[in-house]
Amino acid sequence: MPSDLKSTLNLPGADFGIPMKADLAKREPGWIQAWNEMGLYKSVQHERDHADTFVFHDGPPYTNGPIHLGTAMNKVLKDIAVRAHNLFGYRASFVPGYDNHGLPIEQAVMKKFAEKKITPTTVELRQACRQHAEHYIGVQTEQFERLGVLATWDNPYTSMGFRYEAEIIRVFKRMVEGGYVYRGLRSVLWSPTSRTALADTETLYHDHVSTSIYVAFPLGNDTTGVFEGLANVACVIWTTTPWTIPANVAVAFHPGFTYDVVKVGDRHLVILNELVEKTLEKTGLTGETVRQFKGSEVEGVEFRHPLFDRVSLAVLADYVTTEDGTGIVHTAPGHGREDFMTGQKYNLPVLCPVDERGVMTAEAGEFEGLFYRNAEPKVVERLTEVGALLHTEPYPHKYPYAERDDQPVIFRATEQWFIGMDKPFHLDARKTLRQQILDEIEEVQWFPRTGHTRIRAMIEGRPDWCISRQRPWGVGIPVFYGKESGEPVLDPVAIEAVAQLVQERGSDAWYEVEPADILPAGYKHPTTGETEFRKEVDVFDVWFDSGATHLCVLEGNVDPAWREPMPADLVLEGSDQHRGWFNVSLILGTGCRGEAPFRQVVTHGMVTDDKGIKQSKRLGNVIDPLIVCQQHGADILRTWVATVDYETDMPCTDSLIKSAGELYRSVRNTIRFLLMNLYDSDAEAQADLLPIDQWVIEETDELAKRVRAHYQVHEFNKAFSAVHGFCVNELSRFYLDAIKDRMYCDGKDWPSRRSAQRACLAVAHKLNLIVSPILPFTADEVYKQLPMPLGHKPSVFHEELTYVTGRDTTLQARVSRMLEVRGEMSVALEAWKQEHGVKDSQDVEVTLHAHGYDHEALDFFRDDLATFFRVAAVHIHEGQPEYAFKVSELEKCERSRVRRPGVQDVALNGETVRLSPRDRRALGIA
Repeated sequence: MPSDLKSTLNLPGADFGIPMKADLAKREPGWIQAWNEMGLYKSVQHERDHADTFVFHDGPPYTNGPIHLGTAMNKVLKDIAVRAHNLFGYRASFVPGYDNHGLPIEQAVMKKFAEKKITPTTVELRQACRQHAEHYIGVQTEQFERLGVLATWDNPYTSMGFRYEAEIIRVFKRMVEGGYVYRGLRSVLWSPTSRTALADTETLYHDHVSTSIYVAFPLGNDTTGVFEGLANVACVIWTTTPWTIPANVAVAFHPGFTYDVVKVGDRHLVILNELVEKTLEKTGLTGETVRQFKGSEVEGVEFRHPLFDRVSLAVLADYVTTEDGTGIVHTAPGHGREDFMTGQKYNLPVLCPVDERGVMTAEAGEFEGLFYRNAEPKVVERLTEVGALLHTEPYPHKYPYAERDDQPVIFRATEQWFIGMDKPFHLDARKTLRQQILDEIEEVQWFPRTGHTRIRAMIEGRPDWCISRQRPWGVGIPVFYGKESGEPVLDPVAIEAVAQLVQERGSDAWYEVEPADILPAGYKHPTTGETEFRKEVDVFDVWFDSGATHLCVLEGNVDPAWREPMPADLVLEGSDQHRGWFNVSLILGTGCRGEAPFRQVVTHGMVTDDKGIKQSKRLGNVIDPLIVCQQHGADILRTWVATVDYETDMPCTDSLIKSAGELYRSVRNTIRFLLMNLYDSDAEAQADLLPIDQWVIEETDELAKRVRAHYQVHEFNKAFSAVHGFCVNELSRFYLDAIKDRMYCDGKDWPSRRSAQRACLAVAHKLNLIVSPILPFTADEVYKQLPMPLGHKPSVFHEELTYVTGRDTTLQARVSRMLEVRGEMSVALEAWKQEHGVKDSQDVEVTLHAHGYDHEALDFFRDDLATFFRVAAVHIHEGQPEYAFKVSELEKCERSRVRRPGVQDVALNGETVRLSPRDRRALGIA
């Protein structure tokens, strides 16, 4: 093309719109600074002051280190959900939270003290823990902001804030008033390494190899006569915890099962009928059955402990199974949950010869001083010496480990504070708290639906919640004990006195102030009348802190400005929170308010490497989200988040991040092209829309409706996929190509060109809006470049998604059929070009036969078909569908580079050029 012809085209300048190279990594921090300086979050909230609210409640991440990819993904998903609802016109708030108490922070701080060879006091340790948490609140806040997450970062809620700590205590008071709190001796999960009780939610089951033993317990007093006439009788128990044998006080039989007395040499061994053959094979013994009886017949018979001079009582229990062992269960109430309940039923002593460190005590006799795992071989050795051990072997199975330190845990009977799951529900005594929670679960929407099944099973099966921990860093349980009687005070008046102290001075004050200075003057114990007290030394389970977040935050007790209607419309966390935060939030919400604390629950899987292994710093298989931001930009990371199926575990690798970058660039470049077409748009021009321009506006509108529907059910990957597919298919592969000739070659102010610009603006604006929750940096960049007829709002995030009125269904159907024919014709044309050695489809004329509706639809676009089909000419005829192709004899216009009828030589600036009639008119040449 002659240079003077190129200058006549309507081409945008290279610096118009947004740059081809996004350069996100360098530019995004500047946008964050600008958003902070303009107070973007508060400004958006103010914009929605009178709108309907959408209440999102943020589950607090733990402040013991920088964020990782899983944390980043979680926060970005939340941000997308909140931004989407603001886009829909809701007042959607995002108050972020941080979880600050608990063992990991304490351990990190103690490690620092140990390195300095300092032994801190409780108050010194707590102050150091608070400083540690404060540091990582700052670190994580900065990192979350770098991801583009819009929230009240200048004022988050923290579980160690004084008002929040006071509300934790008031939540405890409400549970006391509901009748759910009790203190009792129970066999609970215990961490010897952390020296504290644990809840089920704080353990994970790992593959583990235990030592299993078959042990004979000799008959003592046959109180029922079931073994009359038999000599040398012993029942055979099986256990995988030999170290608990010193705590044995009973042997459990199933009342409905049949048991055999098997004569083995001069001994009579009692074994479950169904397990006789398996037991004899395991032990290498042979024998024959000489008597049978039901388990119910042996209740009360006294067997003897094989190592200690005491009775091991025969008791009945329905939990005895036929799967493993001998059908007779070794029972130590001090070391098992079911054992403990059986012990309570039979008034058995609760022996617990293991201290808080896991070391055997004097009650263990000769095993005193041994760590429980080291005691196992010694117990086996002694059982062998006395002739009680029949067999031992390794037994691989799943065993509970502490989630925090990944060490095995044990069951240990101690006095603890509990929430009773089967206490009467305070608003309807015909139900239990557990039953009410299960009813509330049915009122919640669970995404994915499998979450419903999972949470029901966990609530149905969970034991009473042990809420006390034997650690210094946390909120002290606000209970006083009578100094002489030791009786606890569960009095709302006393608990509220502690709450007021903590609200003023923080939870450290519980360790610094004497009871007399906390309680009202003249306060007396409600039951004993005592006036002198001591304080509880245990702290709340950290899950109590986080489970109370909705009660503390949404009720406005931490900051009145945050007061939101209850329950929350949405919570979104990892799928592991069915056993954690969702679980305990349901317990406290139902116990305090009688209802679930949320309406919708969305869960996501874990981030893995390309082998499906969960990413872990210890394994060295992590992708650092901050490095991704430094190298690629947060919008690329957010694209990855928005394109994965987060309902399952999600792999993330460098190559997948790069793939996300390609998807991002596809969308960005499409919007960029739309923007470039607007470089000289006239905001005042109201040109009538050509049919294809009207079609693309309506199609974009339909896209927006589909994307909104995906956002509303949290299908972010489907939302992005719909946008990306539209950019590639409807726009890049058709519409944008179809309007290039019009945009570049028509007269600048021709209605045809202004129509296309009007469409490009509408499409760019709406595309930018619907992608803004996912790509906030890019969306704000684009928005500032859009020539908005009514002017710009402070940011794209102040905009609300609206739709055009009406839809021309006839036009939509015609375009749809035209595009189908276009696709069919293109396939046939490519084959013809290869056969005839033609390279450019612009050199080909198409003769197309169609009838009925197809003919009508194509004829409607008759004048534009050559442009739409990217050929020299299209000739439409009535008839049976077929295509014919030929090399065009039409001349090519040197300005538009297409073959069209009427191309002629004309003089232009002293040169002869060949121009089509349209191009001559655009240049004012007669």
